[in-house]
Amino acid sequence: MDGYGHTLRPRARVEPGPGQESVWDYPRPPRLEAFDGEVQVVFDGATIAQTRAARRVLETSHPPVYYIPPGDVRMDLLKPVARSSWCEWKGRAVYFDVQVGEREVPAAAWSYPEPMSAFEPIADHIAFYAAPMDACLVDGETVRAQGGGFYGGWITSSVVGPFKGEF
Repeated sequence: MDGYGHTLRPRARVEPGPGQESVWDYPRPPRLEAFDGEVQVVFDGATIAQTRAARRVLETSHPPVYYIPPGDVRMDLLKPVARSSWCEWKGRAVYFDVQVGEREVPAAAWSYPEPMSAFEPIADHIAFYAAPMDACLVDGETVRAQGGGFYGGWITSSVVGPFKGEF
């Protein structure tokens, strides 16, 4: 329960099948791990990010958030903005507008320029909100965006919830 009497866990955890992970088995504080599968972000017909060297952050109740090395991101299509936020585990995040041609999405990507020590491997890596992009893919599978607006997790068939932002 939180301080308002709300439960922090869903009523029914989905049991993972073969080859799946439950987000309820992810740790708190979150874990950072290397991911060697292919991660892609497409916007307005342009592949703005593509890598096999992503890192993913796994946190209880959240689908994975994928962080892409800046060398694998079309940084010329990202514009820094004044917005920032704070994560108790990772530190201060900065945000970027994504612009391809005439299409622009405000604050559609973020990064941790100076993350806390446990998350130093994702320094300057870029994460993208899936919802405003034309497609975000993990190993060729188009992801579904985590609900809730603020959350940046990517839902694939390899993870089961329920997911924070949906309960």
